[in-house]
Amino acid sequence: MADQVQELLDVPRAFFTDGMQFINKCQKPDKREFLKISQAVGVGFVVMGAVGFVVKLIHIPVNNILVGGA
Repeated sequence: MADQVQELLDVPRAFFTDGMQFINKCQKPDKREFLKISQAVGVGFVVMGAVGFVVKLIHIPVNNILVGGA
């Protein structure tokens, strides 16, 4: 019975240990890396916005044709 309790307690302990090792290895990005990441995110926003705009631009006339708009 004590072995089962010990095994049950080992899982969160191992998870916490692995998590602490991960946190200790992490480091803040330098200025150059941060700017690269920011640029990539900005380009992603612009591309997704353009795709959404084009889809909406095509969807409105097609929807009016199919529904038989006024």
